[in-house]
Order: sequence, then structure tokens, then C-alpha cells
Amino acid sequence: MRGVRRWLLALLLGGSAIAENGPPPKGPQPPRSLLYVGNSFFYFNDGVHRIVAGLLDAGERQGEYRSTSRTRGGASLGDHDVEAYLAPIALTSSSAVGPPFDAVIMADCSQCPVNPQLRSAFHEHVRKHSQAVVKHGARPILFMTWAYADHPEMTALLAQQYTEAGRETGALVVPAGLAFARSIAKDPRIDLYNPDKRHPSLAGSYLSACTILLAVYGKSPVGNPYTAGLDRKTAEVLQQIAEETVRQYSGQ
Repeated sequence: MRGVRRWLLALLLGGSAIAENGPPPKGPQPPRSLLYVGNSFFYFNDGVHRIVAGLLDAGERQGEYRSTSRTRGGASLGDHDVEAYLAPIALTSSSAVGPPFDAVIMADCSQCPVNPQLRSAFHEHVRKHSQAVVKHGARPILFMTWAYADHPEMTALLAQQYTEAGRETGALVVPAGLAFARSIAKDPRIDLYNPDKRHPSLAGSYLSACTILLAVYGKSPVGNPYTAGLDRKTAEVLQQIAEETVRQYSGQ
């Protein structure tokens, strides 16, 4: 555990511990169609997928992007049937069929990866769902969730489990949880949490969306005019934090 904490500290402070631990592989092509599978961490504040869409719409787009969300409050990955979500659909009026999504981004329940009784199930379902995603010609992506506001020690544990799962399955990992920790360390005045100290505030969802924009689509959030209703200064701070976190985590 000490090694994990040193690795997290290096990530947050600009060190080079990634060389030893190695992030999961990067994605080849940005997905044109993305399925979000998870729970309330995704759907709070009208949905992180809608904020990502706003960032894409406001940025320099090349082609069209679409997204769909399959979420349920409190759901774990074991509560989702990703295989069924990826059933091929008709491409035209002919009999030709194809996968409905280019990639699937998945988040487990907030405690599942770090709870000793649930951790093995987290890895089991990441493997199962990632295999289903690849079988259907899509790219598996894992969304690293954040620590509760009153339990910051969760950050290192979540980072370790999501990174290990990504390395094992070849799934891309979006380091949203590390972005939360970096934001709190750099500017604690920005409140990333809902009053329950678990769910994201609008600022938290916006930060998550900015990490997805760069990690998944390869597009920098810095300078993007879309703020999702946040004041411009706050949005700019969060854009920069997302940029720093993703580039450091991925070794760029």
C-alpha cells in the first residue's frame, strides 16, 4: 500500500512514478459513438455525457459524435448486461448489421473496487464486460471514480484498482478520480461535491467531462468556450487540471 501511495503522490505532484507502474494502453481512434454504463456518478447534473457533448460541440469537431447513457442509481457493473446493450443493430434497411457503439465507458459503484468484499467482483465484471465489448468490435474504457469528500484515502485505492483492471484487460482508463484529488490540492475553494460528499457538484461533473474529452477523444479541454453554466474562471481552472492529470497519467 505504501507503494501505491507514493505513486499517487508522484502523480499529483508531477513525479515520474508512471514509468514504474505503467498506465493502461491508450485508445487508437476517438469513438464516434460512445455508451456510458454506470450509475448516479454519471447521471448527476443532467449527465456527464451531455457535458462532454457540449465540449465537443463547442470545440473544433471533425465529424459527428453521439452518446447514450445506461445508468441506474447505486448500480454496480454486475447490475448491467453490457452484452445485451451491444446487440448488433441494422445499418440500413438491408440485412447488414454492425455494432451500435465504437466504445463503452464503464464505472462501477463508488465503493466496489476498494471494498474487500466487492473488489474481486469488480475485476470479474471488468473482465467480463471488456470481453463483450471487444467481441462486438468496440473499445472498453474504464472511468476511475473519485474518493468521497470525507474519505480522501480512497483516491489511492481507486487509482490502484482501476489501473490494474485497465492493464489486465487492455481498457483505456479515464483518471477522473486523480483529477479530483489534484483539483482539491491545487484549489480547494472549488467544491467538486454535492452536499452528500459523494456525488459530484456541477464543477465535479464538468471536471469529469474534461478528463473524458482528452483521455477518450484526444481533444484538449483548455480554452474550450463551453462552461456548462460555471463561471469562466472556474471552468478554466478545471480544464487545466484535467489536462495536467490526463497527460501525466498517460505518460504524455
